[in-house]
Amino acid sequence: MAQVYYEDVNVGDEIPKLVKNCSTQQLVMWAAGSGDFYQIHYDKDFALGNGLPGLIVHGALKHAFLGQMLHDWLGDGGRIKKYGCQYRGMDFPNQDITCRGVITAKSEGGIVELDIWTENPNGDKTSPGKATVILPSRG
Repeated sequence: MAQVYYEDVNVGDEIPKLVKNCSTQQLVMWAAGSGDFYQIHYDKDFALGNGLPGLIVHGALKHAFLGQMLHDWLGDGGRIKKYGCQYRGMDFPNQDITCRGVITAKSEGGIVELDIWTENPNGDKTSPGKATVILPSRG
C-alpha cells in the first residue's frame, strides 16, 4: 500500500473508492460478530412481513466499510482520529455498495477532514458521514 502524505492531498480531492457487495452469508457472519441479530438482516420472510423490500445490510457494517476505505487509503503512517456516519438509506445484499470520500479541510498537524459516504447503485447517499484523519508529513 502506497503511503499518502499530508503535502500531497488537497481540499476537493476524492480518495480512492471502495466497492463492497455483501452476500447474505456475510450478513449472517456480521450478525454473529456484532451481536445484531435483528431478523431484517437475515430472515427474508420477516423482512418482507415488516414492509421491507427484502433483507437489508446492517448499518454498522456499512460504517465498517467506510472505516476500511479510510484505513486502506491512509497507509501505515496515517491514522483515523475519528469518523462516523448516519444511516439514511437502505442497501441490499448482492448489490454494490460504493464507499467514497472527499477532502473538505486541512489544518496543522497533518489533520485532514473528509466527507465520507456509502452510495447505492443509483448514486443515492445511504450513509453520509464525516472523518478526521492524520497524515504523516514528508518533512
